[in-house]
Amino acid sequence: MARQFQDLGFGTKAAEAQARLLNRDGSFNIRRKGLAFFESFSGYHYLISISWWQFCVWILGTYVAMNALFGGVYYLIGTNSLAGIDGQTPFEQYIECFFFSTQTFTTVGFGRVAPVGNLANTVSALESMTGLLSFALATGLLYGRFSRPVARIIFSRHAVVAPYNGGDGNAKTGFMFRIANQRSNQLIEIEATLTLVWLEDVGGGRRTRQFHELELERKSLKFFHLSWTVVHPIDSTSPLFGVTKEQLDASEAEFLIILKAFDDTFSQTVYSRTSYKAHEVVFDHKFKGIIRTGKDGVTEIELDKIHDHERVS
Repeated sequence: MARQFQDLGFGTKAAEAQARLLNRDGSFNIRRKGLAFFESFSGYHYLISISWWQFCVWILGTYVAMNALFGGVYYLIGTNSLAGIDGQTPFEQYIECFFFSTQTFTTVGFGRVAPVGNLANTVSALESMTGLLSFALATGLLYGRFSRPVARIIFSRHAVVAPYNGGDGNAKTGFMFRIANQRSNQLIEIEATLTLVWLEDVGGGRRTRQFHELELERKSLKFFHLSWTVVHPIDSTSPLFGVTKEQLDASEAEFLIILKAFDDTFSQTVYSRTSYKAHEVVFDHKFKGIIRTGKDGVTEIELDKIHDHERVS
């Protein structure tokens, strides 16, 4: 059984596009145009959502750039306005100005180099205030990144169409994909939604993209501490009934997946999403087992093998 929709919020034009609607990382495959950069850009959202290595590069780069700027200001004012400068060449003097700037920016103030005169003292006072505000901003961003609940779900690289023996026997095969929690935190009350998007003939030789919410063998789990193979039984009521690999590819099918769970660590609901295109669906394969019992009797799950599948007759 499957429920049919005209769209899921993508709109008719987006549904007619040939590219995938949802990227594997869960982001929407939409290009936004028509607004100036600063009208649509949110610095806070960008710094919160980028990866950790990009965030660290931004913080380090900003720190170096601001101290290079203030170091240049001290150098232009004149090294005679900074007591304790020992450099002989312009480069050595600038380097000393740069490191004096880092000491002022962080309010460390070792004391060997000190500003002399009103102009140099004014610049150092402004830099100290800038440094305090900058570190307060960086601390807020760090807190925002650590406190933002994000579900780290591992999705199998491929979905499979494999033999299915559950239910009342009407379904002989099933569409399946496997998931697991990447973190050691506790996820409970996890729910899955699977939607098929593909081209269908609507008469007159015209094909249009249709949306079908596919029924699952099990829509939810109370506890999610191992892996979960999500299964859509392909019975006589399924849109996939009798569909071959070639027909699935020709229909430009895409399977949209949304997961919702309650994160016990943050006491908040978290979401994760991805999609499988037709070429990422493997027929006549099944997933290999990844759960076993250790020597001490404790259940073990091999997360590095979550993508492994094998051919079945």
